[in-house]
Amino acid sequence: MTITPPALSVFETLESEVRSYCRGWPAVFDRAQGARLTDEDGHTYLDFFAGAGSLNYGHNNPVLKRALLDYLERDGITHGLDMATTAKRAFLETFQNVLLRPRDLPYKVMFPGPTGTNAVEAALKLARKVKGRESIVSFTNAFHGMSLGSLAVTGNAFKRAGAGIPLVHGTPMPFDNYLDGQVPDFLWFERLLEDQGSGLNKPAAVIVETIQGEGGINVASPEWLRALADLCHRRDMLLIVDDIQMGCGRTGAFFSFEEAGIQPDIVTLSKSISGYGLPMSLCLFNPELDVWEPGEHNGTFRGNNPAFVTATAALNTYWADGQMEKQTIARGEQVEHALKAIRAESPGTPPDIRGRGLVWGVEFEDKNRASAVCARAFELGLLLETSGPQSEVVKLLPPLTVTPDELDEGLRTLARAVRETA
Repeated sequence: MTITPPALSVFETLESEVRSYCRGWPAVFDRAQGARLTDEDGHTYLDFFAGAGSLNYGHNNPVLKRALLDYLERDGITHGLDMATTAKRAFLETFQNVLLRPRDLPYKVMFPGPTGTNAVEAALKLARKVKGRESIVSFTNAFHGMSLGSLAVTGNAFKRAGAGIPLVHGTPMPFDNYLDGQVPDFLWFERLLEDQGSGLNKPAAVIVETIQGEGGINVASPEWLRALADLCHRRDMLLIVDDIQMGCGRTGAFFSFEEAGIQPDIVTLSKSISGYGLPMSLCLFNPELDVWEPGEHNGTFRGNNPAFVTATAALNTYWADGQMEKQTIARGEQVEHALKAIRAESPGTPPDIRGRGLVWGVEFEDKNRASAVCARAFELGLLLETSGPQSEVVKLLPPLTVTPDELDEGLRTLARAVRETA
């Protein structure tokens, strides 16, 4: 397929230079269904980006779309602040019955605002309020959002620089295997906590991603996560798991921390919690942490009722019987097998592959190679993005509902793009 870049005049003349994804995918998209997007010229693309993980059930999922259309056609509430509505009640009851109770999770549910960074800001604010301390520990190559509090616990230098002011009250620690296994886990962290001369203010909380998506698909082992949870418990620090991109089934289980057998004090969810790409986020926390005063943390768009409707439909459709987790694990094995074949066929230093479920990364020795692979993949009709501090990793993030044939098609296209950029 040969794609001619469209005339993007209004985007180039009127829209801010801050735009990014459209630069790598020079097409004007018009329609989408399932794992495919179609541009205004009729070219179809297989989507291994899935709205940066906000479309786990694909574009315009028919079950979710029907629920949404029925709700809108009966003039259901669209904007409700934090008022009680039938749509919110249905979501809360479903979330409790389908997700929390079967997992023995006692969490209270907070609607902090529509985006992931809103959930992170609420989590940090709550942790500081509960513990009466300011410091938060994060990890190397972490990404938690673009607002100031979230940037303070984000590792990427380019994104941090955009803040324009000093980012304080956050301290980075080495993520799992950051030091290539040469130093025991948490040796530095423990020493700083013990030493009265270390200069580390006692943290209120530690925030972590079980798999760092934007940081380069860095996968924390279950053992490392369990050791971190134990450290937080022993040292009176709250454990916050940012499950915004890796939650909602991306790694297999609904919550990405389930495999490790831990129970974080606070969990943030967004992206695919609405199931349909509608803005929505949650901050979950243990009941004893619910020390908010009414209205102490609020937001105009924390009551996105259409998102409640599609979220409820997604939970009932995909998570009531446990089949989605099994399917995602099977699809992940299909991806891993194909990526191993790509690695085996690669001349010179083979690429590093890593991931779990339906999130995978391919890192090449040449740091510019990932961008070239993604550009060639787009020319061949496949949407892929890069990740990592130098955009050195090809990131695979297909919808969880992708079929085996679609997955095979995309992986064959990736393999071709790798060969043609060698």
